[in-house]
Amino acid sequence: MKKITLYTTNYCPYCVKAKKLLDRKGLSYEEIDVTNSPDLREMLVEKSGGRKTVPQIFIGDHPMGGCDDLYAADAAGDLDRLLKS
Repeated sequence: MKKITLYTTNYCPYCVKAKKLLDRKGLSYEEIDVTNSPDLREMLVEKSGGRKTVPQIFIGDHPMGGCDDLYAADAAGDLDRLLKS
């Protein structure tokens, strides 16, 4: 199973929603809170190809996008396929 990484802030309702989906599916993930860290925020922007919003979700090195992208991938069955590939 590929590693899941989420870049979040402590005030983002979409971050909570994304974590709830992953928790419901029984998936473990690394959460990187960028709330008070300009350095981590810059790392997020570089890794995501310029995106500044949170959450930013990565499956392995693949940028998944945000919360809506995660839910869409799950609904289409793509999330499970991506995790196993």
